[in-house]
Amino acid sequence: MHHHPASFYETWPDAMNTMKAIPGGVEIGKAFGPFFHGLMKDTTSEGGMSGKYKELIALAIGIASRCEACIYTHVEKCLKSGATPREVLDAAGVAVMMGGGPVYTYATVAAAALKHWESSNVAK
Repeated sequence: MHHHPASFYETWPDAMNTMKAIPGGVEIGKAFGPFFHGLMKDTTSEGGMSGKYKELIALAIGIASRCEACIYTHVEKCLKSGATPREVLDAAGVAVMMGGGPVYTYATVAAAALKHWESSNVAK
């Protein structure tokens, strides 16, 4: 586990492009991308959930699953969908409540990502 959000956000696109350059890599994105986008869309007009709350849930699951890439990705998406830093930390708290001590250590990844985005004014 590392706490270098800037490094993650700089290298992640290259990591994804590397996967896509390998035979079969593009197909993974084509298979799952539309599915994920459909699930994450705002459905409040249908009586469903906003994209913000779906991102907060995804973040909590990423923390509970101890998935660094998920945490970094969903902290960014939470903030860009209008979540406050407090809401992000509340989602982290729910993950810790469900996962205990091992998950608590991954909440620090979310805090590092928050600090990164706050310094770049995404959260404001």
